[in-house]
Amino acid sequence: MKKRIVIKLSGRIFGMDGSKILKDYAAFLVKISKNYQPVVVAGGGKIARHYIAHARSSGIDESTLDELGIDVSRLNAKLLIYALGRRAYPHPPINLNEIRHAVDSGLIVITGGLHPGQSTNATAALIAEKIHASNFFNATDVNGIYDFDPNKNKKAKLFKRVELKNLRKLLVHQDSIAGSYDLMDIVALKIIERSKIKTRVLKADIKVLEKAIKGLPMGTEIVIP
Repeated sequence: MKKRIVIKLSGRIFGMDGSKILKDYAAFLVKISKNYQPVVVAGGGKIARHYIAHARSSGIDESTLDELGIDVSRLNAKLLIYALGRRAYPHPPINLNEIRHAVDSGLIVITGGLHPGQSTNATAALIAEKIHASNFFNATDVNGIYDFDPNKNKKAKLFKRVELKNLRKLLVHQDSIAGSYDLMDIVALKIIERSKIKTRVLKADIKVLEKAIKGLPMGTEIVIP
């Protein structure tokens, strides 16, 4: 049986120019599927944040805003499914039981969010736990985990490895409102810790992902005690 890997894919790639980037990712997933079974969790990205911001201005509650973000992430997932054609499970699974069933099909599985109040990072970690994935790759907008936000601080230091307990301290003040999730969150870390899931945070770039899947030390490795 092929090793199963989970890739959380930044919502940014679904908002980029044209469909070429999705075709490139589809070709990449087909390539790695010769040796692994990938399960991809699509983020909502700017499109989700756009809808959430508009809905929030109308006074909508946070759980409903979460559902809105999930809807957008599932639409993003469908775009990648369409690019993959018959290589992919035909629709985004909407719960863990369906994830399990989809994975048993042997196809490439693409999904979005699952539950309100849960980031797609936490969703990806939960899926990795459920399917006993060998690795979880969190592909983001930056090169990995830094001591400060690299978009705001040019002197921010990239960690090659970071202990989970130290990462938890960095995230303790992170917002938990809909649309605000970033690299990781406390719920995702708890799941990673309890099931000792091998996890890397890295750039959402096909070449970087390919090297990481081959075992090269790309991005930031989360060290579990």
